[in-house]
Amino acid sequence: MLAASAVTPASIVPESTQQAVGYPTLFLLVLAGALVPVIPTGALVSSAAVVAFHQTAPFSLLMVFLTASLAAFLGDAALYWLGRRGMGSKNGSRWLEALRSRAPEDRLAQAQEKLAAHGVAVLVLSRLVPAGRIPVMLACLMAKWPLRRFSRGNLPACLAWAVTYQLIGILGGSLFAEPWEGVLAAIGLTLLISAVPAVWRRVR
Repeated sequence: MLAASAVTPASIVPESTQQAVGYPTLFLLVLAGALVPVIPTGALVSSAAVVAFHQTAPFSLLMVFLTASLAAFLGDAALYWLGRRGMGSKNGSRWLEALRSRAPEDRLAQAQEKLAAHGVAVLVLSRLVPAGRIPVMLACLMAKWPLRRFSRGNLPACLAWAVTYQLIGILGGSLFAEPWEGVLAAIGLTLLISAVPAVWRRVR
């Protein structure tokens, strides 16, 4: 289901085996990427969507969507819970420090302003904007949102995120006959999308 599966001919690795290995792997990698925001989870979802697009099994794309969105949601919820524990502790926590280190002061201030003005809607947009998730999550922590309120806003955010990167994968899969070509195209496109905001900030 993932890129590693894509480069192996289907005649050697049956689809059932790819799915049995691919869905749990996708779930664990996206979950880990939500907790440790250095894994390119968008590229993982797009790659999985490319492979699912080329499979004959029904509901493959639906399974990718459900797996990715559930893993992202649970990972975000766990990270937010850990952040809340750090906020309530005298010494903080390494999770809270990791969040703060990835949220520059100007971006955090921006996220706080937008959160105060637009509320839950900002969570949805933060998941779709590269590097936008952590500053908004930290802003929610500083605003003392309970986990339940954060989760209500984060659920549609994770669904929209999974759909967006899955569509990138479907596009890559439809343009190339071989899954591995589509995987490379999807990864390149997602990395390009992730790099654009940083380049724009430097230029500005």
